[in-house]
Amino acid sequence: MRAILLGVLASLFFAVTFILNRSMEVSGGSWLWSSSLRFFFMIPFLLLIVSYRKGLSPTFKALKSSPAPWLIWSFVGFVLFYAPLTFAAAYGPGWLISGMWQFTIVAGVLLAPFFSVKIKDRIIKQKIPMISLLISLVILIGIILIQIPNTNSLQMSAIFLGILPVVIAAFAYPLGNRKMMEHLDGKLDTFQRVLGMTIASLPAWIVLAIYAISTVGLPSMSQVVQSLIVAISSGVIATILFFMATDSVRNHQGKLAAVEATQSTEIIFVILGEMLILHIPLPEPIALIGLGIIILGMFLHSYYTKVLNTKVPVVKSEKT
Repeated sequence: MRAILLGVLASLFFAVTFILNRSMEVSGGSWLWSSSLRFFFMIPFLLLIVSYRKGLSPTFKALKSSPAPWLIWSFVGFVLFYAPLTFAAAYGPGWLISGMWQFTIVAGVLLAPFFSVKIKDRIIKQKIPMISLLISLVILIGIILIQIPNTNSLQMSAIFLGILPVVIAAFAYPLGNRKMMEHLDGKLDTFQRVLGMTIASLPAWIVLAIYAISTVGLPSMSQVVQSLIVAISSGVIATILFFMATDSVRNHQGKLAAVEATQSTEIIFVILGEMLILHIPLPEPIALIGLGIIILGMFLHSYYTKVLNTKVPVVKSEKT
């Protein structure tokens, strides 16, 4: 239950991403800066946190000892996650991006066969947790219902350029996150892992920034400020909370699926935030029904996780 509460709290801070990314695009800011600035701003905050916890030396040692996994899975988990999200913000409204992002709930469950566990002397491939998949599909139904009132206003460009990149991000984020947890196997804490992944993803963000300078010029002060807010809220606070939640249940795919399903609450926070900040009207009745189904799905995941805690022994994860 603690892991799920951390996941929900992380979703609250993650919601800032969808609102401000759309705001920056509407005001003329480039997605190239929206994505790269966030990770540039994350570095000093994470360095301070990890330094205060006396964890810099082990982090850099881990990066130097095996740079390939860090570079690969940080690129997957951070670059292929966030660059497509900010790109999609240029072609679709916030509600569409945050709604489609919830596909990561199902994506996370489907990724189970890519991992294995060691039980005694045997390495066993993980199987898709069917109960978790069914519950995640219930949440997905709620998300679809939320989107129905808005589908009439969508153009084809928004469908392809606003949805397909989000589907890529939905698979990349849990895959990169889980693979780094599997590689480290508890050797670094959450703060160190986020710092290490951010540093390892810097080459890609530097390339994007250079391309941005040559094509769209420097970012406006408004985009810099909003990117700083996103970096603190989503990049530092939300990412650390979410990784803490997934770290605590990293040895069980069903529990991981339940934690990842907490991201479905992001769309609730996005809608509430837009109502308060942008003064959008209350969603239509069918969308409210969808919200109710999402909440029901979260309760089902919480209950299933509680049952697992009493029945499933902890096993040690093994790198594939």
